[in-house]
Amino acid sequence: MPKFMINGSYSTEGIKGVLKEGGSGRLAAIEQLASAVGGSVETAYFAFGGSDIYVIVDLPDNASAAAIAATVGASGALSSYETVVLLTAAEIDEAAKKSINYRPPGS
Repeated sequence: MPKFMINGSYSTEGIKGVLKEGGSGRLAAIEQLASAVGGSVETAYFAFGGSDIYVIVDLPDNASAAAIAATVGASGALSSYETVVLLTAAEIDEAAKKSINYRPPGS
């Protein structure tokens, strides 16, 4: 199953919710969100700095990742949100074997 890294920063209201229910409560909600699209949470970490939370999830496909992003984004609980597609070494090996003709701009 494809892996994705989700990271985000909570809005003022979002962090108030985290403080009210704690990290364990938020993790349970994130696990339920991933499960709703047929996925699961591999790991999650809260942080401070550029992002407040980092989550690695296994999801069936890009559409599932987009559905989660839209749902979370529409909630207003995060001030920023990013989904990163994670690739295995084997997937990079497979990509490296593909021969593609490409003409850069201006050449």
